[in-house]
Formats: sequence, C-alpha cells, structure tokens
Amino acid sequence: MIDTAALDATVERRAEQAFTFLERLVAAPSTIGSEAGALEVFAAEIADLGFTAKRILVPDDIATDARAGVPQVVSAERSQVAERYQVVGSLGPDTGRSLLLHGHIDVVPAETPQLWASPPFAPRRDGSRLFGRGSGDMKAGFAMGVLALRSLLEVQPDAITGPLHFLAAIEEECTGNGTLSASLDGVLADAAILLEPTDLNIMVGGVGVMWCDITAEGVSAHAESAHAAINPIDLLQRLVAGLRDWSAGLGALYPDVMLSDVASPYNINIGQIRAGDWPSSVPATATMRVRVGYPRAWSALDAEREIRSTVSSIVEANGSFPLPPSVTLSGLRAEGYFLDPSDPLVKAVSNAHQDAHGTPPSTFAMGSTTDARFYVNDFDVPALCYGPSASDIHGVDESVDLDSIVAGAKTLARFIATWYETDAPGR
Repeated sequence: MIDTAALDATVERRAEQAFTFLERLVAAPSTIGSEAGALEVFAAEIADLGFTAKRILVPDDIATDARAGVPQVVSAERSQVAERYQVVGSLGPDTGRSLLLHGHIDVVPAETPQLWASPPFAPRRDGSRLFGRGSGDMKAGFAMGVLALRSLLEVQPDAITGPLHFLAAIEEECTGNGTLSASLDGVLADAAILLEPTDLNIMVGGVGVMWCDITAEGVSAHAESAHAAINPIDLLQRLVAGLRDWSAGLGALYPDVMLSDVASPYNINIGQIRAGDWPSSVPATATMRVRVGYPRAWSALDAEREIRSTVSSIVEANGSFPLPPSVTLSGLRAEGYFLDPSDPLVKAVSNAHQDAHGTPPSTFAMGSTTDARFYVNDFDVPALCYGPSASDIHGVDESVDLDSIVAGAKTLARFIATWYETDAPGR
C-alpha cells in the first residue's frame, strides 16, 4: 500500500515544478498545424520521468476511416507544415495490467488578443490562477499528470508494474484524428484517463458533434439596389433561426438520461461567417461554419442526413432562396458516447478522489465531446475524464486554478498506485 501522507507531501513539494512545466507548454502556441513546439516540451518532460517517447504520425489517408473527422490541414498545404504527429510516452514492463493517460496538446486560436489582460501565449500568474490560451483546456491536465507520476515514482519507485502510456494527441478540438490514428497504431490499454478540465469531477459522456459549412447563394447588386437584391447573409440568418428551433426540440424527441442536468445539450453554434468583398456591394454568396450537437442515438451518418434534411425543409418553407444552400462537412464527425457510472473505472477514480479529499466527486455528462468517444465506442476501452478546474476555456483570459492541479494530482497518484496493485488481465 502506498504511503499517502508521504505521497501528498511530495505532490505539494513538487507542485512548483509542475507549474513551470505548464508555463512552458502555454508559451508554446499549439494551434492547428503548429503543435510541434508544445509536443517537444511534453516529450522532454516525460523523458525526464523515465518514459520512452515515440512519435505517432497521422496518416494522409486518415479521412477514409468512417470515424475520422475532415482533416484541417489538406494535402496541398502539407508542404508548408511539418509532419502531422503526436507523442506517446511509455513506461513499465511490456505485460501486465495497462493504463493510458491522455491529453490533447492542441488549443483553439486566441481571438482578439487585444481583449486579453495579457498576451494569450505569455503565461501569467495571478494568485492561485495561471492565465493563457490552453492553460485550462487542457495543458493543465499534462501538468497534473506529470505531477502525479513524478510524486508517485519518488515515493514508490516500483509502483508501475505493467504498461503505462501517456499520450499527447493533436486535433482533439477539430477532428479527433490524432487520437484515432494513435489508437489504430496500438496506443491502447485496459483503461484510459483523459486529463480534461472537469473541476475534479468525473465526466462520463458527451453528445454527438458535427461541423459543417453551409453556403447560401443570393443575388448580388450595388448597395443602391440592395432592397431589390437577395443578400445571402440574410438567408443564412433565416437558416440559423430554423436550425436553432430544430435543435431545441431534439431533447424531447430523443430523451437521454445522461443529459438530464444539461440545459441545452444540442447547441447550434455559428463559429465563423465569410461573405462579400466590398461594403457597397451585396455579396453573391455567404458561408457560415457551424457546429451542431446531436443525440447519442444517432450515428454520424444519421446526423449528416438530418442536418441536410432540416436545411432543405427550412429553405422550402421560407421560399426566398434562389438556390438550395450547399452543406459540406468540415471537421468533427463525432458520435456521442457514455460510460456507465457503475463501471469499475469510475468507481476506482471516485474512491481515489474520496481518499484524497474526503468526499466523492460527482459524475456528469456534457453537451460537448472528447476523444474518450473513440475508446468507449470503437476500441472497447473504458475511458473517463478527470482533471483540474478551469475558467473561460475557448474564451478571453482562459485560466486554470493551480491549487486544483495539486488536488487532482493527489487523486491521480492514488488511482495509478491502486490500479497497478490490482490483479487483472492485461490487454
């Protein structure tokens, strides 16, 4: 049995080392196509822990897999960027009970950096918070994982008695193709813990998510004749209203017990709009990039069919579209997933948290997705998310509570120690 008092003391003593590691990660911008710098920071850190680091390439043909998303770096652009890869570290013997720690190194762009209190990729501490793009979602998870492992291995050097993998994946935010390609390459285990920001609770499920580009064609004209033209931006606004009405009714049509506490599980989000080239011209076309949440009961093909059908119905009912809009898939094609809260993995993490903090964590699902879907849906690997407390993720002045990294590391270190103490068949 692990000496938990010594473990907690070691976590607290090594916390600053983890925080500076997090600062190095945040200072390495890792938006789509630019992840290599942050991956190398991760690789160096886990090598210092004794892991053997390996690159896993994302193959050019990954999009041919029905589970993949639409690649964000197309072939024509590949000559302009480095190879698409992620890093996995491995530790321990080749046989025995195995575990996979998972994080995604990619972050969303930092829109309007002038609105931030400090530059998005210049980590800044303010009391117990660290600010910066990706600090919460989810580079803090890497710091928590490394802090737990470094402390556990110091207190009990022989704690890892089977394969342990630590994956830093790319494209979680937009396709999931990084984790999918790593899984196809054999980076799997008897269970997976995704170190996503969960406020130290356990996330067990998520909805389906699909990205698509919807382009409307209008009738262009000089602004003087705008009253007689058909502005495609106006047409998109009508589509948005119709799509939101449609999505608002999905919860009643497809009730899901895992979403009973989620106010709006199937959100329609308009993330980008492109139209026109001159203020005094009515545009000829307008395109919106849309994120659509959909029920767990649907496959990705079902979701695509329903979206196309709904767009067609809105257009037909409106009567003002000169041509049917085009709908093109443009990123995530993620199906919903759910790990039963009675699963032994959930119980093991909950027990570790209660041992560390005195009360059990809650279990919950969200109207979003994570790469846990691949493990649960496609590879028969129980997977859940557990991680620090973050604020304003994907927003201005994103931050993480540093104390929650320490608290989460105490839970994770206990869980890992117990995981390898338990007899169970290896994968």
